[in-house]
Amino acid sequence: MGFFQYLKDTQGELRHVAWPTRIQTIVYTVLVILLSVFIALYLGLFDFIFTSGLRNALDLLPQRSQVPQLTVTQSPVDTSTPASPTTTP
Repeated sequence: MGFFQYLKDTQGELRHVAWPTRIQTIVYTVLVILLSVFIALYLGLFDFIFTSGLRNALDLLPQRSQVPQLTVTQSPVDTSTPASPTTTP
């Protein structure tokens, strides 16, 4: 089966397709948009409710006590004179 036979068969099948009218296409497009917006708002509402509930639940937990900050001090090292090995003759 060649490429041109494939195109002829495809064209024949497309003649059998029941294409929607212009009004049907507009109505279906509007329905898809409205349904998408509704689902987005619905999921956003539940996300807000669960996030707020989790935040409030975490606020009820006791706070960790503050651990005092440990400070490490180190005296500066004198690097102006290089250390030389001492040798005795």
